[in-house]
Amino acid sequence: MEALKTKPDEKAKQELGDETFMSARDLRNYMTEMQMAKASKSLEGMDRAEKARQDLIKRMAEPIDLTPERLQEILQPLKAKLRSAAERGQTELMVMRFPNALCTDHGRAINNSDPTWPDTLTGRPRQAYELWRDQLRDAGFKLSALIIEWPGGLPGDVGFFLKWGETKQ
Repeated sequence: MEALKTKPDEKAKQELGDETFMSARDLRNYMTEMQMAKASKSLEGMDRAEKARQDLIKRMAEPIDLTPERLQEILQPLKAKLRSAAERGQTELMVMRFPNALCTDHGRAINNSDPTWPDTLTGRPRQAYELWRDQLRDAGFKLSALIIEWPGGLPGDVGFFLKWGETKQ
């Protein structure tokens, strides 16, 4: 039985020293560099996401001109989505999602089910609430607002849900 060689000969040492094989130290350095690159990309992505969020808040803070034509552009797709949800047997549909920054209290009243939560709305969410109040409530639709995201354990985005099914009394 021949003994196995466990010590590399000179040729093997040279191969271990070239770029085809990393030492443990080189591998650790490589891993550190890769992790730093991922973190950098992650930070860049977070920066882009925050910029997009701020742009969205700015756009949604500005009310839109609700001409009869614009109102029709909003209601037609909404009716189609409601009909489709009803065909699937659903009794509610999320009709709007927006950052909690569009509430004067950042969603506190919504989170606490305060009956005055509509008073905290600004911009387009306020318009959406008024559209429900003025046109959809009399048709039997209910509107609820919920915090739907909890980044870092804090209130995040708000969702508006239209409900039309049987409700518990």
